Amino acid sequence: MKQLLLDALKGCVADYAEICFEETDSTSFSYQGENLENAGTLCGVSGMVRACVKGGWGTCTFDTLDHLKEKVASACADAALVGNEKTILADCVVVPELLAPATFLHDFRGVSLDEKIRQLKIYNDIILKSGSAVKSSNVSYMEKFRRVYFVSTRGDYHMKEIPRVVLRLTAFARKGDQVQPATESFSSLNDYDVILNRENVALEVAERANALLSAPKCEGGRSTVILRPDFAGVFIHEAFGHLSEADFLYENPQMRDLMKIGRSVGTEKLNVFDDGTIPGKLGSMPLDDEGVPMQKTQLIRKGELVGHLHSRETAGKMGAEVTGNARRISASKEPIVRMTNTYIAPGESTKEELFSGVDDGIYACGAFGGQTMMEMFTFSAAYAYRIRKGKKAELIRDVVLSGNVFETMHNIDAVANDFELRNTGGGCGKGGQFPLPVTCGAPHIRLRDVLIGGN
Repeated sequence: MKQLLLDALKGCVADYAEICFEETDSTSFSYQGENLENAGTLCGVSGMVRACVKGGWGTCTFDTLDHLKEKVASACADAALVGNEKTILADCVVVPELLAPATFLHDFRGVSLDEKIRQLKIYNDIILKSGSAVKSSNVSYMEKFRRVYFVSTRGDYHMKEIPRVVLRLTAFARKGDQVQPATESFSSLNDYDVILNRENVALEVAERANALLSAPKCEGGRSTVILRPDFAGVFIHEAFGHLSEADFLYENPQMRDLMKIGRSVGTEKLNVFDDGTIPGKLGSMPLDDEGVPMQKTQLIRKGELVGHLHSRETAGKMGAEVTGNARRISASKEPIVRMTNTYIAPGESTKEELFSGVDDGIYACGAFGGQTMMEMFTFSAAYAYRIRKGKKAELIRDVVLSGNVFETMHNIDAVANDFELRNTGGGCGKGGQFPLPVTCGAPHIRLRDVLIGGN
């Protein structure tokens, strides 16, 4: 494979060119209520040649390695048609050859399909038999094994294997016209056991969906809010992390000014990192999809903006260092600037100290969904609790946080020391590429004067 791909680049007339080729094997199935649905296995290959001539990019996608040299020529010709400036790609460490085969604790490929379906049915039965208000379920399993090859005119040759297994448990409870979902998910790069022994979680999901039917709606207004680590991690990823991606900044002068290095963007208690080197996390790999070593990048230090996330092109054009954040969901897609494992670093307070400082507030758990527009955000908690006199009280629902991300980060007045960085079954979407495996993390954080939408 190495020689085949390198030979295709010989004589290439582009300023820079690369070939990415991928072999994929995936299996997925799910229970929808009592029925086993969407069962299937998919094997395939895909690839892309990407070339840059005078700052213009050309691509050629393919699904066979035949006539590869002609595909390189096609990408180069397309790049030459649009290139009219200087090619600027930041220098980085060249890793001439890297082989990164997958290493497993428990390889999902060694478990029979019958056993996987049997395990899924156990969880589905627990949800459906948990109570009369639970009317349906969605219990799903997915496994994927990617083998990705990469070569470039810099002389790189890389092969990396990227496995993943995902379990998602969802219960739907209904009373009249009201439907309340509850969900939990788990994921791992190297351990099938992550989906095992989740019977208690399946029951908890069902009980929560049932309890949400009778939970009162949250009252709207301004409130003190404590974010559980899962909510806080999604908040920093969605509301702030995407603003740090330099392709977005380079194309948007207004946001480039708002995200100027050195600006105060939050309280001094706030430290934020993106780190693609953490073992076992979904966003981690030895190299990104341009062959650049992944690294730990600090984005916020004591409330001050100190970093952006870059590809080779954005780093070159913005005069910055590469960060190893060019990523793609498959070899048939172009690499774009994406987060890896993004998190709020732990603080010095205990969780109990955060709660003890709240006489009347809200404890928001599990991000359910939301949207961002520039620096404005709206996020819904999957569920929440009232905080009364420093203690978690009754369950509430329909909790929506909204506001300006920079004002909100300045309103963080306490950061706990109970940091969590847990792999879940979700993924990140951008530029039509979804789901890209990422991990979000945080400790508990406390926000003052947050705008809550509700009843």
